[in-house]
Amino acid sequence: MPTELFNNGRHKCLMFSDLSGPDAVQANQFLVVDGDTGALIDPGGNLAYGELYLGLQKQFAPHRLETILASHADPDIIAALDRWMTATPAKVYISTLWERFAPHFCKPGKTAGRIVGIPDPGMRITVGASTLFAVPAHFLHAEGNFQFWDPSSGILFSGDLAVSLGGEPQRRITRLADALPRMEPFHRRYMTSGKILKLWARMVKDLPITMIAPQHGAPLVGAAVGEFIEWVQTLDCGVDLMDEAAYAVPA
Repeated sequence: MPTELFNNGRHKCLMFSDLSGPDAVQANQFLVVDGDTGALIDPGGNLAYGELYLGLQKQFAPHRLETILASHADPDIIAALDRWMTATPAKVYISTLWERFAPHFCKPGKTAGRIVGIPDPGMRITVGASTLFAVPAHFLHAEGNFQFWDPSSGILFSGDLAVSLGGEPQRRITRLADALPRMEPFHRRYMTSGKILKLWARMVKDLPITMIAPQHGAPLVGAAVGEFIEWVQTLDCGVDLMDEAAYAVPA
C-alpha cells in the first residue's frame, strides 16, 4: 500500500516503499497526481513494476500518465523503462548526460521521441495543472543528477541525498539525530564532496520545503529538514576522504 505524503483534493503525492523485495536495496517510488494525470518519479526496476503499475491504475488510467522523471540512470531508478514505454505514453525526463544511455534499458526504437534531456541548470516541467522543478543536484551522487521540487506540496524529491538505510520508510524523520547512524555512512561514500554539498545547501536553504523525500528510507519533515541542510554543510565525503591507500593495486 502506498503512503500518502500530501493530498489537497486535486493534487497528491504517494510513496511506494515496499516493492523491492528482500534481496535488493529498499527503494521508494513516487507518484505525483494532479487531476486525472501525473508523474512517476524514479519508478525503479522490474521488482517494483507490477505493484507500482497497479497503484497507478487506482489513481488514473495509465494512458493518461504524462511524465516519468528520473533523477539519474541507475537500475533502481529506471531499469523497468522498457515496460513503462509499452504501458504508457509518458515522456521521460532525465539529464542530458544520460538521455542517450537510457535507451539501453529498452528494445530498439521504443524511446524514440520520448526522452527529454534536462539541461544542467534544470527546468520547469508541467504536470497536469501544476509545475515541478528539476533542481540541479549534480554529483549527488551521479554526474548528471536532478532532484524534483513540487511547489504544490512543498516536497523535495531528493534522490540519493538524505537517504537513510534501515529503519521504517513509512515513519517520518522529525529529528535528524535519530537518523544519522543510518544516514552518515551512506553519505560519506556516495556523495562526491563537501564542496558539492555546500553548494546544494546554499541553493535550497530558502526554498519553502516542507518535506525531503529520498529514494531510500524515510522522508524528513519538520525540524529535520533544516537540520539536514545544516548537517550536510559540515560533512567530509567522497573524494575528500580518498588518499593513496584507496588506490593501491591488490597484493
